[in-house]
Amino acid sequence: MAAHIRRRLRKGATTTAVAAAAVAALAASQAPAAPLAEGSTGGDQQTAGGETGGPEDGAATGNSPYYTDLPPLVTPDRPGSSSNLPAATGSAEAGIPASVLAAYKQAERTVGTTDPACRLPWQLLAAIGKVESGQARGGQVDANGTTPTPILGPALNGEGFALIKDTDGGAYDGDAVHDRAVGPMQFIPSTWATWGQDANGDGRKDPNNIYDAALAAGRYLCAGGRNLAVAADLDRAVLSYNQSTEYLRTVRSWFAYYQRGTHEVPDGSGVLPTAPSTPSPSPTPTPSPTPGGTTSPTPSPGPSKPGATKPTPGPSKPGDGTTSPTPTPPRPTPPPKPTPSPADTLGSLENAGTGPLTATAGGTFDERVSVRARNALGAPMAQLPVTFTVTGTTGTLFGGGKKTVTVISKADGTATAPALKAGEKTGEFTVTATAGTTRPRTLTYAASVTARQADKIVRTDEKALVAAPGEKFADAVSVKATHKGVAAPGVAVTATMVKDSLGLIDNDKGPYFKDAAGKPLRTLDLTTGADGLLQLPEIFADENPGTYKLRLTTEGGGSVVIELTVQAPEETAPEETETPEA
Repeated sequence: MAAHIRRRLRKGATTTAVAAAAVAALAASQAPAAPLAEGSTGGDQQTAGGETGGPEDGAATGNSPYYTDLPPLVTPDRPGSSSNLPAATGSAEAGIPASVLAAYKQAERTVGTTDPACRLPWQLLAAIGKVESGQARGGQVDANGTTPTPILGPALNGEGFALIKDTDGGAYDGDAVHDRAVGPMQFIPSTWATWGQDANGDGRKDPNNIYDAALAAGRYLCAGGRNLAVAADLDRAVLSYNQSTEYLRTVRSWFAYYQRGTHEVPDGSGVLPTAPSTPSPSPTPTPSPTPGGTTSPTPSPGPSKPGATKPTPGPSKPGDGTTSPTPTPPRPTPPPKPTPSPADTLGSLENAGTGPLTATAGGTFDERVSVRARNALGAPMAQLPVTFTVTGTTGTLFGGGKKTVTVISKADGTATAPALKAGEKTGEFTVTATAGTTRPRTLTYAASVTARQADKIVRTDEKALVAAPGEKFADAVSVKATHKGVAAPGVAVTATMVKDSLGLIDNDKGPYFKDAAGKPLRTLDLTTGADGLLQLPEIFADENPGTYKLRLTTEGGGSVVIELTVQAPEETAPEETETPEA
């Protein structure tokens, strides 16, 4: 039965019913990963619903002919299952020439970087490449991926195909009268002029190079904000390539087949397809389009059979109780929405060299958030509004006290936000850049506010600090914190009573501070004032005489150790008085 279906399809895939049967048979053994979108399987022709990426004719190939061979009705050789598959069960069909396969995968990676929301699978490119050119005629390409001779479709002269007059002076297709589809992915010259790519870095956009053509096809399929993981978007993308439901079914079949397993074969050894679609010549001057770019004659009405028609009623007579039907005015067809060109379609938003975003509380960030916008072709996109938004609780704002600002991208595609002013609260926050309306692109940067710092702290005087046991130190302790020689306001300072000169061992005896309840406290967290100065609270001595140490440390590495002495006051001997001589 499967062989019978394939034989019928290879004779031209003439009817929708045959293709539907073939797809049903395929689905029974290898159900496709994504179903055809609702509405994509009916009728002889379907357009992309105004979302095509191509020119006004609505098809990248000009609806030129394609190969109608369908994949074998077996699952390809998957890893670990080769021993269970007999020979000649489709493993050869699953092979893709090495350079061609590399081009598809490179295109997937490139588009995944510039337009990740499209989710382009390389297997879709392989399916289209199979149907359009048999994978560049079985991988007949040179070391750079270019076909030795151009792969050309027939002249699109209106005789069985669309009528597309020459647009490139024969530069790509060698035809200065009519256009022809060109290269492994069969772009017509007018479409290539818009979507052509240089993917192999040789400085040329060559439709006969598989790397250039595969990337161009990937960007074309992603146009209009499509997400190819969504069945409806994938169907519209394929139909934008060739406006034929038969074509969609054929591509879908190969797409599902390649998703289930492929392998690399040497260039030039790929399996060549054998069944191209063929147009039906039109016997009348006014052909109507049918699937695959073919035309069929407009049927002329035959003679009426007796009783096959009803007489048209005459005008109603006055008073006979009849009324003439009121004709329904035709609804006006709304004009199609214009599809933006790829040069005007936002493709990606990327970091334009922004470094780490860190600043101390109250300071200004040295780095400014900068992004670069690129269009669907990967080129810099100018005059694009980019909105930057600060999110977090640190109090950080853009210059002018704003949480959100909008900047227009420059000629090189860059948009740079104003400088950030750190808030007083330490912690993490984010800055998000957003551009685009139909399918916005966003880029988020992590940022942080750290505590104010001082790399040095010193006493402001050299007075000896002495107190009697159980008494209060008469002189207050004052210090000043600086950072790189400049007064450091708002710096956290920790004051700790310690035993050793390095201040590494805390002391539980000797001088102390008091808390709000008047209880002894030997560690305090303090903050310098606006001028970097700090006067410590009163210090008290307990009943233990001796020499003690107070260590002050700051955020940023500044430290100082101050000596405190607890001793009883020296007793003064009474003066001797002379006794007068008798």
